[in-house]
Amino acid sequence: MMKTELNVKDPDAFYEAWLDAQRGLDERESAQLNTRLVLLLANQVGDDRLLAECVAAAAKPFAARGGRA
Repeated sequence: MMKTELNVKDPDAFYEAWLDAQRGLDERESAQLNTRLVLLLANQVGDDRLLAECVAAAAKPFAARGGRA
């Protein structure tokens, strides 16, 4: 089951580290870094059903605009 409550011990530190990793990157490089991060985190989760649930939740706001979800 997908967690919807905050589960990161220090979300501000995570966000800062994520922003620091993108500093100096152009838009394409930033998108590549984000893709790599998503794939690394997905591998840590390792549950196909849970990952599908997360993908659907992430896509939901875009469904109203005609996106797939």
